[in-house]
Amino acid sequence: MDLTDTQQAILALISERIAADGVPPSQTEIAHAMGFKGVRAAQYHIEALEQAGAIRRVPGQARGIRLVQEAANEALDQPVEPALPDHALRLPVLGRVAAGLPIGADLRSDDYVLLDRALFSPAPNYLLKVQGDSMRDEGIFEGDLIGVYRTREARSGQIVVARIDDEITVKLLKIGKDRIRLLPRNPDYAPIDVHPDQDFAIEGLYCGLVRPNR
Repeated sequence: MDLTDTQQAILALISERIAADGVPPSQTEIAHAMGFKGVRAAQYHIEALEQAGAIRRVPGQARGIRLVQEAANEALDQPVEPALPDHALRLPVLGRVAAGLPIGADLRSDDYVLLDRALFSPAPNYLLKVQGDSMRDEGIFEGDLIGVYRTREARSGQIVVARIDDEITVKLLKIGKDRIRLLPRNPDYAPIDVHPDQDFAIEGLYCGLVRPNR
């Protein structure tokens, strides 16, 4: 892979932090360590590393950066699963998503749930556990498991899982002429305005939920 000196330094930083702390640095921490003025520069180089095949990013997770060799080793360690029925989905629960103020997502991805494909449209790639009640008027409550269809694209008016800097939240997307807003569906919460200097990305579309017995 053909990396710039800066990208090689960032890759070394990621490797060192994983070795020392067990988790990769956040994009904000990378920006500070490299002397960047904002997180957008860090995001640019991380995307370049991903395109070069040096790392992969796990959707729906804060600090969701994995070294490619690490990812390969993880795959080798996974047991072979039996084939599922056509109507079934085996979905990982990747962490938490805020239906309130944004919160960091858990890094655990060892929990899986077997669900009926008919519960979702489109079929999700993973589940996130909801914390907070800002989406209650959409029928999304704390403790629900929401299905997320992985995509970077969304239309105004869709419910999305979005990343703001190193935080994950679920909200109604509103795209205006001069700004992007993430709207709650509970009048007790204020909208979130996305500022130009923030690292913002759509992680996926909400496509249904499961309410565990409680």
